[in-house]
Amino acid sequence: MDYKKLGFKCGIEIHQQLEGKKLFCSCPTEIRKDKADFKFKRYLRASAGESGKFDKAAKFEQEKEKYFIYHAYEDSTCLVEMDESPPREVNKNALETALQVSKMLNMKIPEEILFMRKVVVDGSNVSGFQRTALVGMNGFVEVNGRKIRISSVCLEEDACQVIKREKDHDEYNLSRLGIPLIEIATEPDITSPEECKEVAAKLGMILRSTGKCKRGIGSIRQDVNVSIKEGYRVEIKGFQDLKSIPKVVNFEIERQLKEKKKQGPHVRKAEADLTTSFLRPMPGSARMYPETDVPSISPDLKDIKVVETLEEKQKKYEKDFKLNSDFSSLIVKYEDKNDISFRDLFKKYKNLEPKTLVNVVINLPKEIKTRHKLEINVLNNGFVLGALDKNKISPSSLEEIFIKLAKGEKVNLDDYKAISKAEIEKEIKVIVSKNKNAPFGAVMGKCMAHFKGKVDGKVVSELLKKYS
Repeated sequence: MDYKKLGFKCGIEIHQQLEGKKLFCSCPTEIRKDKADFKFKRYLRASAGESGKFDKAAKFEQEKEKYFIYHAYEDSTCLVEMDESPPREVNKNALETALQVSKMLNMKIPEEILFMRKVVVDGSNVSGFQRTALVGMNGFVEVNGRKIRISSVCLEEDACQVIKREKDHDEYNLSRLGIPLIEIATEPDITSPEECKEVAAKLGMILRSTGKCKRGIGSIRQDVNVSIKEGYRVEIKGFQDLKSIPKVVNFEIERQLKEKKKQGPHVRKAEADLTTSFLRPMPGSARMYPETDVPSISPDLKDIKVVETLEEKQKKYEKDFKLNSDFSSLIVKYEDKNDISFRDLFKKYKNLEPKTLVNVVINLPKEIKTRHKLEINVLNNGFVLGALDKNKISPSSLEEIFIKLAKGEKVNLDDYKAISKAEIEKEIKVIVSKNKNAPFGAVMGKCMAHFKGKVDGKVVSELLKKYS
């Protein structure tokens, strides 16, 4: 597909939840799945924005004439979420993270940060609006040597989570409402569906580099804006993962090319089968008006530091420890999910090759889980790594040792004592002399059986070639 000839334009919005407390109260940011402690009912209606006009998307939702039932929890929702009390002071940690991300994206930060109300009457906000503030503007991010302009970084409160939709009402889980959310919006500088996925991945990496983001399904969401010369702008919501972006965007291009009746700009949903479906009209500026309950903020930037990104960490591992991109990528991803530093591990177990340590800590537990359905954390069994580092046990014995530990069995490391190279060589000479006419593979098998996993197969193979 010739995207340039089609007049393809694309921008992306990333929404990332933050850890800690909610944006305007001290409630926890845990999303509950259990039975609600109580429920309440609301009706919502659209209100005019700052321009005095009603937003098309808001009017569309109001015309459905639905009511809304909210499932609430005594220990994770309060009067702020219920819209029975004004918002408290803004979460300073969340604001600092948004400012940090803005700096990392080369943004200009306004002298005064103002919160606005964005009209939302589909039930996902009890108040009928979402609080949002512009924190950064006019920045950029580099992807594959190209600068993709970033129009804005906003800090806002997340919406409720839908439980079910009925003809006359919708039901929502209130525990997600108010979780701090960073929204990053690019300009329409993306030139292909594949590049859209790459930009989303780069922005996600920058966000995770702060160490302040929530993890897991639903903690980060992408909205993609797409248009072509013969079509119109469509905002696509609900992507399940980054891999689906190119296929869904290509579907939308083909849909617009085939469509005879032009619907005009609107919002669509990314479906599980990688198609899209109509959601509502495209919202506009008419839905915005000032938030009078939250005072303006003059940001103090002197303590806002730009952190090293995961991408930069990966390049340093490649340079400092002579690792290829596969190993350095494994390290950074592992560190991102676990509170551990491989630099510290390389220092602690200095006699082990970095690649060996990465394989033992990251890859070996995966293999044990796949083949034996057992869970083991190598780092929780440091006495084994210590013995390996001091050459007291053979690397080839590690799998058997960790399988036993995963089963809760006792392990005596003396049973896996490493054999010196001189001893190995002596034993191999004897085995070769007794099997002079046997094929190499057969002799190799006899050697490995003789050493019972106490000797690395590579070492046996090299010595066997020398004497056979």
